[in-house]
Amino acid sequence: MLLTVVGAAALLGILTTISPRLSAGSVSTTVVGMFPKNTSEFAYADLKGARKLSWFSQMQDQMLPAHMRQFEQFLASAGVDPNSQVDSLAWGTILAPGGDSGDILGVALGGFDPSSTEAKFKAQKIPMVEEQGYHLYAFGSGGAANDIFFFFLDSNTAAFGNRASLDKMIDVRTGNSESLLANDKIFPLISEANGTGLIWAVLDKTSTTMAMHQLLPQASQFPQAAAIIGRIRAMIISVNADSGLDVQFQAVCESVDDANTLGAAMQAGVMYRRYQEAQSNPDFAKALDHVRVTPTGDRLKIDAPVSQDELMSLIRTKALAPS
Repeated sequence: MLLTVVGAAALLGILTTISPRLSAGSVSTTVVGMFPKNTSEFAYADLKGARKLSWFSQMQDQMLPAHMRQFEQFLASAGVDPNSQVDSLAWGTILAPGGDSGDILGVALGGFDPSSTEAKFKAQKIPMVEEQGYHLYAFGSGGAANDIFFFFLDSNTAAFGNRASLDKMIDVRTGNSESLLANDKIFPLISEANGTGLIWAVLDKTSTTMAMHQLLPQASQFPQAAAIIGRIRAMIISVNADSGLDVQFQAVCESVDDANTLGAAMQAGVMYRRYQEAQSNPDFAKALDHVRVTPTGDRLKIDAPVSQDELMSLIRTKALAPS
């Protein structure tokens, strides 16, 4: 899971832009306030900044799955050029009851021509549904549960996601539902994370539990650690990049003791993962050598820097490609 967040940005990076008045890595509360209160994860990626990195396009090409490439082509057919009109992305996940799956909801800001794009969608007979005055265009039949819809809120703002998640966004916009600004569990952490990286994310308790099991898949072998993971309140993830990459995780634990105990389990887990990867994926194993786990108060900080040479080697060997 070392570069999962970068992967997420690459997957969704075909869509976005944030106001050029904002500094790189930061997003306005106006954008945060477009998301529903029950958003489980909130993330931001400065793709304009990422595209300046020599390795980013190679990573994106490797990690972008086929259906997202098709969605990119779908947008391009209507005159939306991701590389020139889209610079950054804010997106969230709204979990289904039970927390086993969720809907993606994204906001793209930039310079768009809604009238021209909608005219091309109509000429192509793209399925469209109208919701409270907004025209939602379907990537798919428009009737399947997993169809992605795309629509413009105005000439500087576009949104995409499953129909259910977009309906919730529209309810927030029309004042019929509360926004993420009213979520006292993760909004303060969003304010803390805002501007800390080229890519950053905040996960609530449920999403953090799932992420920690990815970070520490051996947790079941450490019963005490598994119990602590279930008590973690939230997680902040920040990704900074220049020539290489530095991924930082902060788990907000229930107590200082939990942070210390989990830190020891994480260190053991990293060593075990390195042992597993050493034979089949030596480049990835080498990258794990740099991981540092540091308990600080009630937080557990994990720092995973990767040099440019190591990153290029990971890309070259397709170690980051989806399995």
